[in-house]
Amino acid sequence: MSLVEQGNTHTEVARRLCVSIKFVNDMVRLKRETGSLAPKRQGNPGRGKLTGVKDWVHARIEAKPDLTIDELTADLAVHHGLTVHRSAVGRLLHRLGLSHKKRRAGA
Repeated sequence: MSLVEQGNTHTEVARRLCVSIKFVNDMVRLKRETGSLAPKRQGNPGRGKLTGVKDWVHARIEAKPDLTIDELTADLAVHHGLTVHRSAVGRLLHRLGLSHKKRRAGA
């Protein structure tokens, strides 16, 4: 934020750029902490609830390939005490490169 570095107040910069003072404060803080105005990485990469059970899920699907996502979600609750939405399990399967059936055969 070169305008702030030139001696302008945060309020003056906010008015001039038509943004909120909080935005200017956040940009000044980001520049001070990182040395750049590049956006921070979003999300929570690699630290989700299912990170610790990836190997177990992979082994479970290999052992029983016809297991549905709902059954796998229930198994995670029983065996690991994890309460997660079926979509989280589906995303994990996708990241592991495993296919899954949407419903039981004949259902």
